[in-house]
Amino acid sequence: MNLNHRKHLFMVLPFIGPVLLYLLWSLTLSAKWVSPTLLPAPNATFEYMGHLFVTGAIFKDLWATVLRTFYAFLIACVIGVPLGVILGSSVPAYRSVEFLIDFFRSTPSSALIPLFMLIFGITDINKIAIAAFAAVLVILFNSAYGVMNAKKTRVMAAKTMGISNFHIFKDVLLMESLPQTFVGLRTGVSLALVIVIVAEMFIGSEAGLGHRIIDAQQVFNIKDMYSSILITGALGYALNLIFIATESKLVHWSGKA
Repeated sequence: MNLNHRKHLFMVLPFIGPVLLYLLWSLTLSAKWVSPTLLPAPNATFEYMGHLFVTGAIFKDLWATVLRTFYAFLIACVIGVPLGVILGSSVPAYRSVEFLIDFFRSTPSSALIPLFMLIFGITDINKIAIAAFAAVLVILFNSAYGVMNAKKTRVMAAKTMGISNFHIFKDVLLMESLPQTFVGLRTGVSLALVIVIVAEMFIGSEAGLGHRIIDAQQVFNIKDMYSSILITGALGYALNLIFIATESKLVHWSGKA
C-alpha cells in the first residue's frame, strides 16, 4: 500500500463509526426492534437538530454547559496540576495522601451531589464545584505519576552534569510529566462535562444541555431529547480533539527516546 492510499485510508477511517451508527439506527427502526415513538428516524432527528442551530434555540443551553465545564476544568487545572507535580516530586508525600486521592477518585461524583447541595445550595457554583472536584482528582493523579515515572536516566544524567535540583525539576521532571499530565487533562475535561450534564439534570437549572435533555424527556419531546444528547456527545468529542491537537503541538517529543 503506497503513501497516497494510506493517507486516503486515514481520512476515511473517522467516518466509519458514524456511518455504522447511522446504519444500526436505521436497521433498528426498519426491523421494528424499537417503536418509532421512542426512537425517531435518524434523518428526522438530524433535521430537527439542524433546525435548533438555524433558529438559535440551542445556543443558550449549549453556552451554559460550555461555560460551566470551562470554569470547572479551569479550577481543576489550577489546583490539580501544581499539586500533582509537587506530590509527584516527593514519593513519601504522595504515599501519605494516596488513600485519600484513590478513595475520592473511586467514589462516583454524582453520589456527592446531595453533599454539595448542602454546602453550595442550588446554584451554578454547586454544578461547577462538583465537576471541578471530580476533574481535579484525575488531573492530580496523572500529574503526580507523570513526575514519578520520569525517565531516571535523564535525571541521573542531569545530576551528573551538576545541574541544580530546581532546574532538574523544571526542565526534566516537569517536561517529562507533560505527556501523562495531558492524559489527565483530557480525561478531566471529559469528566467535568459529564458531571456538569448530570448536575444540570438533577439540580435546579434554567439552562444547560442536561436541563434540556431531562425537560424534553419529561414532556415526551423525543426529537429534542435525542438531538440534545447528540449535541452533548459532539461537544465532548470536540473537546477531546482540541486536546489531542494541543498535545501534539506542545508535547511533540512524547514517545521519542
